[in-house]
Amino acid sequence: MLIGAVALPVMRRRLRLRPAPVLAGAALAPASAAILWPRSRTRVAIVCMLQMYVYLAAYKMPNDDAAALQQRVHIDYPVALDRLLGFGELPTARLQRALHPDGYFRGYEKLLVWTHWVWFATPHATLAYLAIWDRERFPRAAVLTYAVFDLGVVSYWLAPTAPPWYAAQKGLAADGRAPVRRLMVEYGESFWRNGWAPLYSVLGGNPLAAMPSLHFATSAMAALLLAESGPLAGAVGGTYAAVLGFSLVYLGEHYVVDLLGGLALTLGVRRLERIAGKPVRSIGAAIERVGRFANEPRAA
Repeated sequence: MLIGAVALPVMRRRLRLRPAPVLAGAALAPASAAILWPRSRTRVAIVCMLQMYVYLAAYKMPNDDAAALQQRVHIDYPVALDRLLGFGELPTARLQRALHPDGYFRGYEKLLVWTHWVWFATPHATLAYLAIWDRERFPRAAVLTYAVFDLGVVSYWLAPTAPPWYAAQKGLAADGRAPVRRLMVEYGESFWRNGWAPLYSVLGGNPLAAMPSLHFATSAMAALLLAESGPLAGAVGGTYAAVLGFSLVYLGEHYVVDLLGGLALTLGVRRLERIAGKPVRSIGAAIERVGRFANEPRAA
């Protein structure tokens, strides 16, 4: 079962499978691994990796048909809302005009770009920290973190929404004297040179998945989970989330309203925990029982 679940996202195009059965089958991969491996840190790592494998498949899949996705994408409403929040001008355009007037990347701008890039490891580094230093909090933290990922990707299917840089390419985010620029890509091309294109092809996959910002949502969740673990860890997590939020807007990756949507998602998942916590724990306990049965030695 595990091999089939993992293979489905890879084979979907060759077999011309519909998205729903692919995702339903792939979603069995983490549970299958939890049953096959006995309880250990190795099993935890495998289950977490498979969870993110399924998430990435769900994240990229809407872009299989790029033309159809572009027909459904929402572009106008985040522009209108961010202009309202920016008192008539997009906050991204205002920040870029003030802090990046000549095209030269200063040290603090490079720091903001790297803050963005580091995000790809941040949610998992948070869970690794809790797994090692605060083991009792880890299971709940993992469920909450991956719930943010999974519920966020559902919104990308239901209402694909364009980021500022995409709207600028369409001529819909040109405020003031210059359009919004995608500074992260500009710096990435100069820093990584020939390695940028293959690197971006791995980390990208769906350009029309901006609302809510899962960058900010998962970082906000990490900050809250770290704060529960200790004040120093919480301060580190909170500082990172704040700097990342500024980076995402300044670099042209997200609107302010995307960040607000991400924060609402995080707070909503934590509130949903009161309702869904008991059923989720029951499912987890059932998987544990099946796993113990599957791994207990049999008499000859």
